[in-house]
Amino acid sequence: MHLPYQRGSLRDLPDTPEAYDAVLADVAEQALARITPDGSLEHPAAVLDVGDTSLGVTSLLALAWQHGRDPRLPPAVRRSLAFHLRERVFREDNPGYPNLRIRDSGLPYARYVLEPGAHPHGDWPSTVWALLQAVDVLDTADGLLDDEPRLHLLELAVGYWGWLTEATFFNPQEAANQAIGCVVAGLMLARHLPPAQGESVRLRTMRLYAEEIRARRIRDRGALLPPEHGGAYDNNYGPISLSFLAQAHRISGEEVFAEDGDALARYLDARLTSGGFDVGGPRYSEQHCGFEAVLGLRHFGRRIGADLGRYRGDSRWARHARRPDGGLDGHFAFMLVWQIQDTPGWHRTPSTAPARHQLRAGSVSVAFDDRMTPSLIEAGGTYHLPAVVHRQHGFGPVTDGFLLCRPFGAVRVRDVSTGELTAKLVTKPVVDRDHVLRHVRSLYVTDGTRLWTTVAVERLEGTPYLLAGLPYAADDGERVRRTAQATDVASAGTLRLTHPPTQDAQHFDARAEVTQEQAAFALAADPRGFGNPDEGWRRLLASTALEAGPAPGAPEDLHVFAVRHGGTPGAPFTPSFEAGPHGLTVRTEAFTTLIGDAAGDAHGEPELALEAGFRSGRPPGS
Repeated sequence: MHLPYQRGSLRDLPDTPEAYDAVLADVAEQALARITPDGSLEHPAAVLDVGDTSLGVTSLLALAWQHGRDPRLPPAVRRSLAFHLRERVFREDNPGYPNLRIRDSGLPYARYVLEPGAHPHGDWPSTVWALLQAVDVLDTADGLLDDEPRLHLLELAVGYWGWLTEATFFNPQEAANQAIGCVVAGLMLARHLPPAQGESVRLRTMRLYAEEIRARRIRDRGALLPPEHGGAYDNNYGPISLSFLAQAHRISGEEVFAEDGDALARYLDARLTSGGFDVGGPRYSEQHCGFEAVLGLRHFGRRIGADLGRYRGDSRWARHARRPDGGLDGHFAFMLVWQIQDTPGWHRTPSTAPARHQLRAGSVSVAFDDRMTPSLIEAGGTYHLPAVVHRQHGFGPVTDGFLLCRPFGAVRVRDVSTGELTAKLVTKPVVDRDHVLRHVRSLYVTDGTRLWTTVAVERLEGTPYLLAGLPYAADDGERVRRTAQATDVASAGTLRLTHPPTQDAQHFDARAEVTQEQAAFALAADPRGFGNPDEGWRRLLASTALEAGPAPGAPEDLHVFAVRHGGTPGAPFTPSFEAGPHGLTVRTEAFTTLIGDAAGDAHGEPELALEAGFRSGRPPGS
């Protein structure tokens, strides 16, 4: 089965002016064929997220008229705007809405669902989206609107802003993408107001960003990130937040948006694989957005010099929101408007600067979590997640059912590159089940097509093995498909692929036609769509797992595990190991490396030397 949401890389979509003109022409034809006698541009099947959709299509028609001056468009813009002003503006409180600070304010808002009392929780973000659509119409409707409808639209926008910031609690869903979107709306609205009123709105907007968003950031993998539905990052909403930060920076020039966007972009660059696959998040584990991410990925990719466009988006939403039948939906149309206005293209060269939480070269990548344990390994077009044993998640040595990967002290990292080889050494103190302190040294080396992992630890009791990953997905053209195969993985010791013996929600068998997100939601505390799938996934008892036995020929006082991902299946893999006064020398078919003894460094820092080729005799760097 193919994964439903992660498809082609967003940078591969044509983004020339001619391509965008073709998109707008298609939007115009769909809208002109759809518009109802009363002026509605909503998709007939739209029920959720409906409060901003007609106005969103109106903004696209206004932009299309700017680009092509099609004489059919001005009447459609005026009729559809009149429809929104007449039929989609609500001033009576929505029954059951719990987040009001002022009852019966009379201020206008947009509804997530038109029926009174039906899902009122979505009214706050729907009003943010409606406000953004409104200011886009104000920005692009020169020559289209007379003074009276323009004034009514501006008054409506001011009313939306008042409802969002005065009549309700700010950001009631604790969703950064919605909150930053509201900040963007305030900044864009301020430009249409008289100077004194506009400056008041702008100052209020900047205070909201500082106090309600920036002050609540969450640290993950060394970065401070805007919180998304209770977590630091979400595959769907994180890139959308990045797009809102890009627009805030573009229209205001405020450096704080650039700084925060750079931090989020570097974080995203580190967690994304080379192929653009990612998994994890507090709201959706592996759902990816489409056109909503383009502006942020493109803007900040240029700023930090990284190929963020490799992000695999949902190509069904490649240009604009659409319904299951393929028809146009105006939801989030403002993002298409902004990306068309953002004329510079993609930065397409990968960043080569070492990043603590990422090892990446060519088609190989390892993303590390906060504990510097791999959270995702990519090699040979296959993606491996951390496996699970006895409720413990990760990559690392296992002895007597106990996984040695959770640090009990400072984690140290050393990055080295030479020629075509790139390496990262991670050393961490851990304690075993008997509270014995052990030092686990994990070396990751790649030549851009293969990944060698060597893990050394003081000799363990029993029959230990290395938990070496859960094969989960593989590239299949532009799509990603589920897999349970690991044919391109080799081990110096024994290698077995095990599956949980029990078939239930707490055991994940990679052979089943179920996604990680579906399995995680089955264990989440809340209903699908509102729970935390990452939290549910952590409740797994066991999963499919690659288990690598100890490598032969290791020094007597060590257990060494050696695994190779990628390369030709069945190719020989017989690394050798030698202990010496400078540390552990590891020789493979492609490199020789010295993993130094940290105790020999004055500051306890790990030492690492690396040379290409199989070198006999002295270790590298000696």
